[in-house]
Amino acid sequence: MAKANPDRALKDLYELREIGAYKTGVHRPTLSPEDMEARQWLANKLQAIGHDTVIDGIANVVGQANAPGPYVLGGSHLESQNHAGWLDGALGVVYALEAARAVAEASDVQGGVDVIAFADEEGHFSGSFLGSKSFTGVLTEENMDAAVDRSGRGTLRHCLAEAGLAGRPRLQMDPNRYAAFFEAHIEQGDRLETAGQSIGIVTSIVAIWQYRITFEGQQNHAGTTTMASRKDAGKAMMNLWHRIEDAFPRIAGPFSVWTVGRVNLEPGGPSIIPGRAEMIFQFRDAEMHTLERMHTCLEQLVTDVAAAGPCTAELEILGQLKPALMAPGPQNAIIEAAETLTPNDYAIMPSGAAHDAQVMAAHIPSAMMFVPSINGISHHWSENTSDEHIKRGAEVYVDAVARVLRAT
Repeated sequence: MAKANPDRALKDLYELREIGAYKTGVHRPTLSPEDMEARQWLANKLQAIGHDTVIDGIANVVGQANAPGPYVLGGSHLESQNHAGWLDGALGVVYALEAARAVAEASDVQGGVDVIAFADEEGHFSGSFLGSKSFTGVLTEENMDAAVDRSGRGTLRHCLAEAGLAGRPRLQMDPNRYAAFFEAHIEQGDRLETAGQSIGIVTSIVAIWQYRITFEGQQNHAGTTTMASRKDAGKAMMNLWHRIEDAFPRIAGPFSVWTVGRVNLEPGGPSIIPGRAEMIFQFRDAEMHTLERMHTCLEQLVTDVAAAGPCTAELEILGQLKPALMAPGPQNAIIEAAETLTPNDYAIMPSGAAHDAQVMAAHIPSAMMFVPSINGISHHWSENTSDEHIKRGAEVYVDAVARVLRAT
């Protein structure tokens, strides 16, 4: 019977944690020396179990099982946000590696587990999911030409060349090879911890709808311009922000979230009334009708603020992806595995964060599971999950993968 060796998986994660170590987390930006060391670490592990393994022209690590089918694909990403956590992405890669080993060692499961570490899920280069988009054939050469590192290291092409990957072909998935794709991840929130549950089984991955809202007023002297005559673009922006916070709780869904993640005042002087202001606003939900309702509300609020004056306000859509639904077959396999191994200790829930699984879900049946994040912290070096939860998650993941292989 295919069973995880949870201590082996934990040992792998602790090994990986040493690559790019930063405080209690890691610093492995995409295509950095530390990121490439981690990718080579995985390639070596996969080659050691007999997988045909390559690091391709976008830096995806792909290991294919040398066994008769059927096949399941598992994985996540290895790069990190800057000075961030040791488990974000890495957990899902190591669980897939452990599933590949456990299935190869089992006598009652036919088939194999291919393993992938996608490149740049974290979006260091002009948008997220370069690796999974490349693997599914939707990343164009023009997309690659336009990609630039947000920390100033140069273009994607330049960084690929620095990493020794220039000229390598980019591998594309044969969707007919796979019965399913599995991704595991830390929750990056506190729902599981608050509920005292060990496993989260994802139903859908939320869509992110993002906007730029621009306000135009009149730049002027802060000391000589009366309050009655001001056209303060910053004040108009704050007015809209307050209106959003008042209106959205009444029209949002139970899992909706919204954020003003960036604001800018121009010219930004302490003694100058801002003549222009900009805010980047996003909201997330897994239900299309909720997203549409929030969009309609935002449009009306911007219209109302502009009509009230004295500043203009314009709304620009930056992105409106659809939610990604997880496939019933592999999702049910995780439920059955959790019910067997951790009965009444799991939650069925949406994912509030974006993941490679939402790209994969458009091409092959995909499923996703979570383990708890201590204090709900992620994207920070203090991110952590207990050893107990890591090991329990490995057991559920491997069991679920084996169930799909046996049923195929």
